[in-house]
Amino acid sequence: MLHGYGLYEEEHEAFRRTVRAVVNKELLPFAKEWEEREEFPRELYPRFGELGFLGLKYPEAYGGSAAGELYEAVLLEELGRCGSGGVSAGLAAQFTIATGPLHLFGTDEQKQRFLAPAIRGEKIGALAITEPDAGSDVAGLRTTAVRDGDHYVVNGSKIYITNGVRADFLVCAVKTDPKAGHKGLSMLILEKGMPGFSVGRKLKKLGWRASDTAELFFEDCRVPAENLLGQEGQGFYQIMGNFQWERLSLALGALGSMEDMLEKVMAHVKDRHAFGQSLNQFQVVRHKLADLFTEFECARQLTYHALRLHVGGQFAVAQTSMAKKVATETACRVADACLQLYGGAGYMMEYDIQRHWRDARLGPIGGGTSEVMNEIIAKQLGL
Repeated sequence: MLHGYGLYEEEHEAFRRTVRAVVNKELLPFAKEWEEREEFPRELYPRFGELGFLGLKYPEAYGGSAAGELYEAVLLEELGRCGSGGVSAGLAAQFTIATGPLHLFGTDEQKQRFLAPAIRGEKIGALAITEPDAGSDVAGLRTTAVRDGDHYVVNGSKIYITNGVRADFLVCAVKTDPKAGHKGLSMLILEKGMPGFSVGRKLKKLGWRASDTAELFFEDCRVPAENLLGQEGQGFYQIMGNFQWERLSLALGALGSMEDMLEKVMAHVKDRHAFGQSLNQFQVVRHKLADLFTEFECARQLTYHALRLHVGGQFAVAQTSMAKKVATETACRVADACLQLYGGAGYMMEYDIQRHWRDARLGPIGGGTSEVMNEIIAKQLGL
């Protein structure tokens, strides 16, 4: 399929070909095995670090290439074709949500300690925001961090944390002033092995099975004050700033997965037609595919528009929310239709289509639900 649309240049397309070759050789052949194990090898992180994939938008001073967000956008799209939403999510979480706040708000010392080894793939990071009683409403978070001399004492819990089981560090949202609402939020960097920090369990999920998703607990966990990210009370704005790229990353991943699904179903229905499907049956399928490709193209155009605004320096909240909502919801519809077009074969574990179907359902939930996107869009419209 054609790419570009005045957004990607030839060097981005050359990078796309490189990433696709890596995905086809090093990820796709093993996706089924990793899904069944509900885990992919930790070695993929240093491998992606070696390839330069974990630091595309980060400065050279910390091991990045400063290539820019458009290169990362290409990487996100191509990871959507790897055959496992869990592999894509686990790797993407490293260079989007876990290290993004460090890059934007960390001190040089924090970046040397956490960002640089994360770019090399030596340390795995996670972003810990969601709690059992608070997800999209970050002002309702209950995990507290009370200053005690040179430390913060953290108490509370987190849930649905991607990479939380094997993370070497967490960028964690806490309440440093519980009475101040969203103005009382701060971000702390917690490290594996800190007394009082424990992993409750690795969660089992409908989709994204190869990614580790954790429930975490903090009981009088003492965190050095030097691990505060930015200033106290800035956490809400730090979270909101990073949400834009997280939501775009989900939309871009949905594009990649839809493209893969549509390519596969095209080949499948052509084979079925060649081996006995009637002309009338094939006509119905042709029209269904025309509808699916049209929906996909609409989602791609909107996502690329939001991406264009974002890399142009605009804080395009409405367009990003629209893109996230439309792309992820469209991916669900495309996955469902493609599974139907596969017939009984679509339900077999050896087919990527059933994994796409399971994985797509997280899109309208993660990074802010479709309902939350509607609320954001409405507010941006002045409603």
